[in-house]
Amino acid sequence: MVKLPEIVLDHLCELGEGPVWDEVRQCILWVDITRGAIHQFFTKDKKHHVFNAGQMVGAIAPASDGRLIAALQHGFYMVDLEKDSMYAINDPEASLPGNRFNDGKCDPAGRFWAGTMSVSGQLKAGKLYLLNKDRSVSIKIDNVTCSNGMAWSPDCRTFYYIDTGLREVVAYDYNNANADIANRRSIIQIPPEEGYPDGMTIDSDGKLWIAMWGGWKVKRYDPLNGRLLDEIRLPVSLVTSCTFGGENLEDIYITTAGNGLSESERHLQPLAGSLFVVRQSGYRGIRHERMSMN
Repeated sequence: MVKLPEIVLDHLCELGEGPVWDEVRQCILWVDITRGAIHQFFTKDKKHHVFNAGQMVGAIAPASDGRLIAALQHGFYMVDLEKDSMYAINDPEASLPGNRFNDGKCDPAGRFWAGTMSVSGQLKAGKLYLLNKDRSVSIKIDNVTCSNGMAWSPDCRTFYYIDTGLREVVAYDYNNANADIANRRSIIQIPPEEGYPDGMTIDSDGKLWIAMWGGWKVKRYDPLNGRLLDEIRLPVSLVTSCTFGGENLEDIYITTAGNGLSESERHLQPLAGSLFVVRQSGYRGIRHERMSMN
């Protein structure tokens, strides 16, 4: 088992999610969905900045021009943290006010994928979308309950995806040239006592790291056979997502939440909502592509 996690900074999110490492600026970025906040923490000088989007924030990813691409409650936006500004690109669910965007990530070609879910918990009300470089949007997966973790294999031939409501990880054959996915199959099933699979990342060995909502852990699986290989235990139950960061992509950053806990549970989990890190984990991540738009 990898080393115990540390707290990155003294701040609690309501619904911390979507960590992403910006290797250019050497900072970790993450969101607080329900507060509509985008956080950035510079690991060397320990500076922490917060951008308020004014609406719920599902996911972010660095863009090639230094800005961020963001999946917000009301669609896709470009966010400029330096100028403290943002502008809308496309809202594919403008006619569905009961939905919001959740997790999102750039694929190996620099396109942005992000999925939606019902705020009220309606089943199969969401979709997984692809924001193309020409700013057009296409639907990749329909009838999704809670669109969540995504990852691509190191050889760019497999796409991994989590719809949290199904308690499983599925794999698709993936074409990096045109973003086509095919041949859906279930590769990892999560039993109820282990929590719900939430956010996900992949390491340089092609193994999946999955945050367990309600499970107190991040777990490492072999996607080829579904075998559990390792785990990180957290002092909080609502573990939301994870990513690799640091100078050599050997640190594992983990987001958590506190907004589903009762008063007594919060008392027992005073660190719920913290951003954690496992330094020098013994594993290494994969460099993420930055979103590029025509």
